[in-house]
Amino acid sequence: MANRISVNKTSSTAPSTRGKETREALMRAVEQLAAEKGLAYISIREILSKANQKNESALQYHFGNLAGLIDTLRQSRFTEVVNERTDQLATLLASTDQPSLRQLCAVMVMPPFKIAKQSPDFRRYIRAFGHELTQADDETLKHYNRNLGPSARETGHLLRLALPHLEASVFDVRMNYALRLATSAMVDQAKQPRAFQGKAGELFIESLIDAIQALLQAPVSPETQAAFEAVRRKN
Repeated sequence: MANRISVNKTSSTAPSTRGKETREALMRAVEQLAAEKGLAYISIREILSKANQKNESALQYHFGNLAGLIDTLRQSRFTEVVNERTDQLATLLASTDQPSLRQLCAVMVMPPFKIAKQSPDFRRYIRAFGHELTQADDETLKHYNRNLGPSARETGHLLRLALPHLEASVFDVRMNYALRLATSAMVDQAKQPRAFQGKAGELFIESLIDAIQALLQAPVSPETQAAFEAVRRKN
């Protein structure tokens, strides 16, 4: 971290720039190695070597330990997606005050797609860490959704209004399914040649939006309604 009080511009800027470059190099190294081998199979030594760092003190100085490095990486990517979603929702609501269900489904999945389309590093991040959400339990997903920021909450509110035939409990279950579906599809797509590029990439994202829309708007069958009633009685 740069000192709050600096003697001159040169002495304060250079360390800050070097520090930022080191942090970025370490995070990109984790992404690349985890995408290639899996997070459980990489060592701190490999990360340092990939990031062109000579000893572990660089990692400790910037992140404390490996867990701190990975947490910072996750938060950095999370913030990218949140910012992109905020921009996309603002653009949509500037064009209409009654967005369609499909437009709202696009707001759910287009932000990571757009970033992945432009960034090979982000594609590696998806391959390395995307499976965590697909394997998360319902409580973890709820916690994740609560921390997605105002744009995600507003998107959720608009989706709720667009799906009046769903009870709150059914809506929550389907939103969890939609998140798992979208994440699983992104992870699989990130493993493909050219991944999110060209016409194949456009076909992927448009088909994914269709699938999420269909999942959310499907009528609730008598069998599903009965299953929900059984769960309520048990609880």
